[in-house]
Amino acid sequence: MSDEGGKGQFAVELKENERIDDLQRNGYKIIQNKDKFCFGMDAVLLSGFAQVKPGDQVIDLGTGTGIIPILLEAKYEGKHYIGLEIQEEMAEMADRSVRLNGLEGKVEIVKGDIRRARELFGLSVFDVVTCNPPYMNDAHGLKNPELPKAIARHEVLCTLEDVVREGAGILKPGGHFFMVHRPHRLIEIISALVRYKLEPKRIKMVHPFVDKDANMVLIEAVRGGKSMVKVEPPLVVYRDVGVYTDEIYQVYGY
Repeated sequence: MSDEGGKGQFAVELKENERIDDLQRNGYKIIQNKDKFCFGMDAVLLSGFAQVKPGDQVIDLGTGTGIIPILLEAKYEGKHYIGLEIQEEMAEMADRSVRLNGLEGKVEIVKGDIRRARELFGLSVFDVVTCNPPYMNDAHGLKNPELPKAIARHEVLCTLEDVVREGAGILKPGGHFFMVHRPHRLIEIISALVRYKLEPKRIKMVHPFVDKDANMVLIEAVRGGKSMVKVEPPLVVYRDVGVYTDEIYQVYGY
């Protein structure tokens, strides 16, 4: 089974249980597998929160489907975007999405371990690092910790410490680190960032509804930055059941 790319240039093969979704940006599409792992709103919100300057070298750690580098390429004039992914099947699927959109030369998917990012890419290489890491730090009780969804959601193959350490190492001085995570780990996150000389600069809480507690937090830090943080107005996802707020529609590009 095959499908044409968003720019009508490339055909790619779809495997069992895979589908192609329209990203509503530049005509881009993405391949997903409902039985493995599909990107969530957290990845889309991170791509809307992150900022890339013309000529920037950008890497997304634990890229999964490749959604973040593809969306960032659609929005910004960065020089080159890399998605690092440890799961071979996921990396191969993300690479097919890159080819589906004709983005070879702009977006590259690299199979590799976040814990070895400094070894893989070298020190002080990137202007921007993004990451939507596993949120759950207790993997005990998982029936199969090798399943793709478990690896994506639980700290099975990397920890918060690994992400921050390696992200800081491959980031240039003055470079920007963007991450989405869970609010209940905010103190732990900030402590890790500061420990590796990533100074928090922007924090934005995400609430499912205006009267509900935040369930996501977006964070920007700068390597070697001065100590000053801005807590931005919160982002509310839904104004009613099944109805996004205007800000969410803007992030999605509608």
